[in-house]
Amino acid sequence: MLMHQGIGLDRFNEISRGRAVHALFECCCNVTWAAQIADARPFADREALLTMADVELLALSQSDLDRAIDAVVHEQVSQRGVTELARITRTRIDRMLGPSEGYPEY
Repeated sequence: MLMHQGIGLDRFNEISRGRAVHALFECCCNVTWAAQIADARPFADREALLTMADVELLALSQSDLDRAIDAVVHEQVSQRGVTELARITRTRIDRMLGPSEGYPEY
């Protein structure tokens, strides 16, 4: 379960850099990837964030990709590679954001 679940894109764009990196790290388990995306905020929409996530995955070294795949071993993985990691990461980002406006804060 993600700690930053359902925060919405607007809240994601506004949270501190450290919290954004932490939320993204939960999605891919690579701090370099997470920092690059956090530093690219704000995102105009969900698709812009997902596109940036894919671009930054392609920039990772093979050893970084292998470590990220190893970190998501509890996920159903059909193959070891960037395509599968992108699928898992997109699913986790969608879960992190939740509905378009996010869930209300309590």
